[in-house]
Amino acid sequence: MRPPVAIDPDEVEFSAIRAQGPGGQNVNKVSNAVQARFDIGASSLPADVKERLRALPDTRITRDGVVVIKAQSARSLERNRAEALARLQALVDAAAAVPLVRRPTRPTLGSQRRRLESKAGRGQVKALRGKVRE
Repeated sequence: MRPPVAIDPDEVEFSAIRAQGPGGQNVNKVSNAVQARFDIGASSLPADVKERLRALPDTRITRDGVVVIKAQSARSLERNRAEALARLQALVDAAAAVPLVRRPTRPTLGSQRRRLESKAGRGQVKALRGKVRE
């Protein structure tokens, strides 16, 4: 098993932007929200993780292979930056997990027999619903 893949904070480009939502006058004059941009292709992630990360059906990943995360829930820039980094790490961790390959199995003899018996029973019930003949 591979050790967890850590993101180097130097590979993430942070920019401070104005947050949305309530906040009174403060929201109009202070840039406390953080937009984190992470280029998948230029990162130091393993090749298989990069491939799975690009294949994720996530709207935060652009066509160019850049992950854009916006964090604005906290009031301070540092907390929003930490939250954006944590969300990015969670996304990379999800892509780092190797999906298990499903091996097709055959139904057991008992399950096949039970299935056919239930089909026969349903057929009898439906046959009894017909017209009564003398």
